[in-house]
Amino acid sequence: MEQTILVAVSDIFFYTKVRDALLPAGFRLERVRAQEEIATKTAGFHPCAVILNMNEDRLDAFQALSQLREGAPADHVPVLAFANHEETDTWRRAKELGVTKIVSRNEFSARTRDLLEEMLGTR
Repeated sequence: MEQTILVAVSDIFFYTKVRDALLPAGFRLERVRAQEEIATKTAGFHPCAVILNMNEDRLDAFQALSQLREGAPADHVPVLAFANHEETDTWRRAKELGVTKIVSRNEFSARTRDLLEEMLGTR
């Protein structure tokens, strides 16, 4: 059975990199393009994880995290986030809002599949 991952990344080039890293591992991706899709797609797809760009310009990543942590069924879904490494306030706030793991954009790009599998405990 395919596991679905919600991917909140609007940059098509970066999304393609995520897709290319995760599809061969058997994951199904569901892209989140707007704020209102967080709740509906979480309820509809029951994701095994969420990938969240903390610097996303099409949705408020902090609001998305709050929505994910507010209640069932998403309050337990692991969230792998990435942000620019120099944005220490973003990192701190993401952790306070319950992000499971946050890494730099470069590390995320280089180790997408490994990071996700480590977070899910499948490796």
